[in-house]
Amino acid sequence: MINSDLYEFAHNNAIVVLPFSSNEFESLSMQDNEYNCYIGMDYKRFETSKEERVHLAHELGHCATGAFYNARSPLYVRGKAEYQADKWAIKKIIPKDDFMRLLKCGMPAYELAEQFNVTEDYIHKAFRLYIEMEII
Repeated sequence: MINSDLYEFAHNNAIVVLPFSSNEFESLSMQDNEYNCYIGMDYKRFETSKEERVHLAHELGHCATGAFYNARSPLYVRGKAEYQADKWAIKKIIPKDDFMRLLKCGMPAYELAEQFNVTEDYIHKAFRLYIEMEII
């Protein structure tokens, strides 16, 4: 799946993706009172398409799962929402069967990152989800 597929997913699910500028966030997602979802992407802060892909998938994860929080939410609420967004994103852009097959072949993290067009950090998150936590 390439980045355009993520934008197509957003479009097909009425999720509005808008450019925005922020000194604090590379991306963010929010839901209004009518449950419409919006994603802001600070494109100037992404050095690679991999970073854009990971951020967009993560924000789509918030929208797809309804896992939102506000600035005053307790840390456990924030952590749970972030976990749900990452879990959805990883399943979407790093399919478990493909990941496991390549991992069993001995492919190192940097090559897995190239294969799935994601950051190495997201490969490590996928490893924790699929291997350490045994997410199906």
